[in-house]
Amino acid sequence: MKSTTERLLALACLLLLAGCSGKPKTEGDAGGESQPATPVQVATAKRDAIQHIITAEAILYPVKQASIVPKISAPVQRFLVQRGDHVREGQLLAVLENRDLAAAAQESKDLYQQAQAAYQTTSAATMPEDLTKAQTDVQSARQTLDAATKVYENRQTLLREGALAQKLVDDAKVAMVQAQSQFETAQQHLKSLQTVARPEQLKSAQAQMEAAKAHYQSAEAQLSYAEVRSPITGVVSDRPLNVGEMASTGSAVISVVDIYRVVARANVPVHEAAAIQTGRPATISGPGGEVSGRVTVVSPAVDPNTTTVEIWVEAPNPGERLKPGVTVQISINANEIENAIVVPAAALLSSEEGGDKVMVAGPDSLAHERKIQVGVRSGDEVQILSGINAGDQVITDGALGLDDKAKIQITKPGAGSGDKKDEPEK
Repeated sequence: MKSTTERLLALACLLLLAGCSGKPKTEGDAGGESQPATPVQVATAKRDAIQHIITAEAILYPVKQASIVPKISAPVQRFLVQRGDHVREGQLLAVLENRDLAAAAQESKDLYQQAQAAYQTTSAATMPEDLTKAQTDVQSARQTLDAATKVYENRQTLLREGALAQKLVDDAKVAMVQAQSQFETAQQHLKSLQTVARPEQLKSAQAQMEAAKAHYQSAEAQLSYAEVRSPITGVVSDRPLNVGEMASTGSAVISVVDIYRVVARANVPVHEAAAIQTGRPATISGPGGEVSGRVTVVSPAVDPNTTTVEIWVEAPNPGERLKPGVTVQISINANEIENAIVVPAAALLSSEEGGDKVMVAGPDSLAHERKIQVGVRSGDEVQILSGINAGDQVITDGALGLDDKAKIQITKPGAGSGDKKDEPEK
């Protein structure tokens, strides 16, 4: 019994000695041996110009579009185009029923021609005849007055000589006064024709002609409304009616869009929109490809619901590849920032406390964590506002999961972990 107990105690001592002898070995492995270096790739933070590119999603619209509403309500007599047809400005697209309007226009034309003939008759025939007769009457009355005056004067002479009776002189005087009155009446009639009657008659005839002309033009306009023409050059996007259906003044009979040029409308946050000005170059990217254009509209007002500013980018659309209504992305070159500290975007990491950070490869072959403030992002490059200096070696590959002051080994792109340490990039 005693030997068994001794054996158990001896075994426990051996196990305890084994455990004590293993602990220093583990500590030696952790602290005694050197920590393996993590292979990384670096890039030099440099001072350079960087483009301030602002991107946003937008909806594509045609630059011009027209929903053609007829000015009269009438059945469709015929269509001359289909959906998808290219049309020119002023091209005839459809014809509405117009037989009643054509008859009204013909009637108005006949009345106008009748008024024209009446005016010509008044101005060229009636008035000259009246004026000629009045002038003849004045001339005849003047001759009668002259003759009566001479008779009166001769009889006065004979009366003074005692060769003629007083009664004959008095009769000659009465005849002269009557001739004088007739002459004055003829003159007044001629004057009235020249100053009052002729202009008024001409004005009346001309007014009737002008009224008939206006009525005829109105009827012609009504007739022309039966022809539906395109106000713009473009493509027929919709034709909701068929032949024989009623076209009304309250709905479009044909829609035409001009997609030779397109405009993308985007809502951009206020802090980004502040840097955008009209005329800045931009691109529109969508399912149909990418086209270059310019900013044409920067809304002066902020949408209170979204706190965004509406931006328009207009661009040519060669081959009509981009289709209105699709969602596209716009990229606006807002401005160029000179002498900025620029690093590759691959160097950016998210900090545990929030914000951004980079790992800098120090001359001591250790990685140093730096919290940074990011400015403009342009493609694969990022502007750093604070946190690092120009010339710092930022880790672009291998920084993920690195601890602050972790040992690193700088390698070239494509190098393995067993390669030798390279010199830091300059």
